Amino acid sequence: QKTASGELYDGAKLTAAHRTLPFGTIVKVTNISNSKSVNVRINDRGPFSDGRIIDLSSAAAAAIGIQHDGVAQVELVVP
Repeated sequence: QKTASGELYDGAKLTAAHRTLPFGTIVKVTNISNSKSVNVRINDRGPFSDGRIIDLSSAAAAAIGIQHDGVAQVELVVP
């Protein structure tokens, strides 16, 4: 399915959805509980659930160890 930016979603790519950051922005996402980090590119809009600030692709979630939990406390840094 297409993302808000018009590209096809690919769970194997390191991408993410954010409500306001411009498409193409690179964001460093760090899992607070284990300090694992991944750089993702914003290519979609969301999440639309209260209290959530970013939706990660499957590959990005796996890279920081949250693929099974689905949610985690994270820190975002835009270089």
